[in-house]
Amino acid sequence: MISDLFTPASAFCLLAITWAVYYAFLQYQEHRLIKRLGGYAPTVHGRLPFVKISRSQGHTQYLLEQQLSRLGFLVLAIQQLLTLSCALVGKGESFTRDWQDFLGHGIFATDGEEWAASRQLLRPFFAQNRVRDLDIFETHVQELLLLMKGQGKEIDISELFYGYTLDAATDFLLGRSVGSLGNADAQFARAFGDVQRIQNIRQRAGPFQVLVPLKKFWEGLKVMDAFIEPFVQDALNHTPEELDEKETESSSGSTWLQSVARFTRDRKVIRDQIVNILLAGRDTTAGTLSFLFKELSAHPVAYFKLRREILEKVGGSQAPTYDDLKNMPYLQHCISETLRLYPSVPFNMRIALKDTTLPRGGGHDGLSRVGIKKDTIIGYAPRHLHLNPNMYPAASASSPPVQAFCPERWETWTPRPWQYIPFNGGPRICIGQQFALTEIGYTTVRIVQKFDRLEKYWGVGDDMVKSEIVLSPATGVRVGFYSGVD
Repeated sequence: MISDLFTPASAFCLLAITWAVYYAFLQYQEHRLIKRLGGYAPTVHGRLPFVKISRSQGHTQYLLEQQLSRLGFLVLAIQQLLTLSCALVGKGESFTRDWQDFLGHGIFATDGEEWAASRQLLRPFFAQNRVRDLDIFETHVQELLLLMKGQGKEIDISELFYGYTLDAATDFLLGRSVGSLGNADAQFARAFGDVQRIQNIRQRAGPFQVLVPLKKFWEGLKVMDAFIEPFVQDALNHTPEELDEKETESSSGSTWLQSVARFTRDRKVIRDQIVNILLAGRDTTAGTLSFLFKELSAHPVAYFKLRREILEKVGGSQAPTYDDLKNMPYLQHCISETLRLYPSVPFNMRIALKDTTLPRGGGHDGLSRVGIKKDTIIGYAPRHLHLNPNMYPAASASSPPVQAFCPERWETWTPRPWQYIPFNGGPRICIGQQFALTEIGYTTVRIVQKFDRLEKYWGVGDDMVKSEIVLSPATGVRVGFYSGVD
């Protein structure tokens, strides 16, 4: 009789009921926790890849741009998120695990003491006295100019910028340039791009990342590691004592790589640090330079205005100083406008490392507290923020549309704090911000000094962007340069 009651169907029903009760209990616990922390953010139905933004046990996604449609609430919430203690929000264990193969335990994939140690290693090398030394750029700029041909010949300037920034970054941080400019063997560049693209797909695939083909990913990692290994070996060829002597004897101090080798003798740790710094030093600056010259090619009046300012300040051949760059307002406006439209990291995220609270963003008016459960993913998009029309005057003859490239807007418009965050903000603000701005400014001046005209060869279908971690033009930047003698 009893055996008749426990049929497979009844057993299945019992399991289903048990699971439903258990799930309801978990939901109730989560509800009480979030209420204690503050309250709920509104549920929003959006477009892919965020079909529905709402609470989900253990893996809540809270997309600030969609939750807070009113600008004031949005800016305030992003400020609160980015200024929270690093003990409360960070990259999180899941991010570190997912990015382990590519970034390892470098500055972009760690929290806590590991992150602090990486940042401390970098800090001295972005001090103002080092950033003001522009000789490191001049050698590589001259190599870049030789490859730009002139006479209106069509080139993909973005491809050259990626080689140039790699050479400058390796020279500045690792002690010697890899000489990738003009080198037909772009194996590392292709591998680096493939690994970023596939890693980005894996991240977006979430639980389905096991279905992502990884053959090119592993091949790319092998190429990257073979490229980096000589730098690692060179650093380890010297004992910590020898490296201390080098720093004492050298007038310019040690390189960043030598500092890392004094900090650790672990090959994997050194490799991870190099990969992270190359991602920051190469891709972000090259992407910004590419977008800047793409926009200048489409806006010849802006190019001529920029050239006039440069010639008035430093002439047609003199290398600019750090102070010269800062005293060229139109140059600074062009760079700021490019970063407004194309921030290097257009979408970013934080993960709650502990149960915490955002002071604003909840309730129907966005003014109530939001309870953030541990492991909640909080996404924010600097590019969406920068293009929010509520930040700007209404479009008119004197006020260009939000999406338009117009350096002149910076003559009368100044973003309020936290409305413009191309370098992030808070404790994890980009430590290399001034280095990047200086490299972009110096490179731009030297190019515009030499060429008095810039021709656009890219068409309507070439205005797309891609974001494989860092934003870049999807189809390159095909332009031609003319000098006065052409």
